[in-house]
Amino acid sequence: MRRSLTSSAAALLAAGAISVILPTSPASAADCAAAWQAATAYQGGAVVSYNGHNWSAKWWSQNETPGTAGVWADQGVCGGGGTPGQSCAHPNWVAGQWYAVGSIVRYTDGNYYIAVHENPGYDPVISHWYWDPYTCGGTTPTDPPDPGGFVVSQAQFNQMFPSRNSFYSYSGLTAAMSAFPAFAKTGSDTVKKQEAAAFLANVSHETGGLVHIVEQNTTNYPHYCDAGQPYGCPAGQAAYYGRGPIQLSWNFNYKAAGDALGVNLLNDPWKVERDSAIAWKTALWYWMTQHGPGTMTPHNAMVNGRGFGETIRSINGEKECGGANPGQVQSRVNAYQRFTQILGVSPGGNLTC
Repeated sequence: MRRSLTSSAAALLAAGAISVILPTSPASAADCAAAWQAATAYQGGAVVSYNGHNWSAKWWSQNETPGTAGVWADQGVCGGGGTPGQSCAHPNWVAGQWYAVGSIVRYTDGNYYIAVHENPGYDPVISHWYWDPYTCGGTTPTDPPDPGGFVVSQAQFNQMFPSRNSFYSYSGLTAAMSAFPAFAKTGSDTVKKQEAAAFLANVSHETGGLVHIVEQNTTNYPHYCDAGQPYGCPAGQAAYYGRGPIQLSWNFNYKAAGDALGVNLLNDPWKVERDSAIAWKTALWYWMTQHGPGTMTPHNAMVNGRGFGETIRSINGEKECGGANPGQVQSRVNAYQRFTQILGVSPGGNLTC
């Protein structure tokens, strides 16, 4: 449990009697951080040196000696002494395990991450609100390699979304893909690239180029509650507005997506706008498993040669297709054509609906 300042400490701080050390980038294994001082107040994540080791504060601390108080996590030998590599002997990350602020883990890609917010074992390469890369032993972590070889490189992704919100990370997408291994991995190389381009074009349209995390028209918010469902709208009538890359909306979609992903989105739909991993997974869930107002999933439309236009029907149906809103359809088509050009592949036929 994270602790806050006591009233006496807060008074001393306000009076300028004590100084507060805020979290900084942890020192490398070869260097010792600034020496610990008993009178100094340290915030969670701050790193100090004491008795030849670096120590990271799990929460606010003052007058608690590193090595004798549970507030401090041992970061290993510093200053060049001790056993080589000892400072990098951090435990492997475990999904579902509780991590306090300042915890350092070794991820499956071999890189290290430090918890900047306490969390119940969120994935370090997806949940960037909770984890930051950590320099260990003089090695600077790099972006994790994409699992399984996504047909869209990170450079191409950045080219597609030059103004994207950092919430929509490339590593978040590629990590989320592990939950849906058939996505952009079915058929020929051409089909794989066409499906990736189709998915990204639709999410680009839904989010203004991966800029918006939540639906911008707030007047729509109360309209996404189908009270006729047996479970109703426990999070509130106006809680199921569009969120994430594909702007997941309606209480029944939050219920179904949450059940599929093992996350209680019906009672906490806000997770989709707070956690990049969940956001990307809800978009892939819809793409791979839902036909919406159409007759097939967007994934099946692309791998079975029905064309990009059929993916639009599966997402917005009669609201856009059949001449209902040709401008919106063309916006999606333009993005798809641009993305297929970046990927060096033909867009194929049946582009509109």
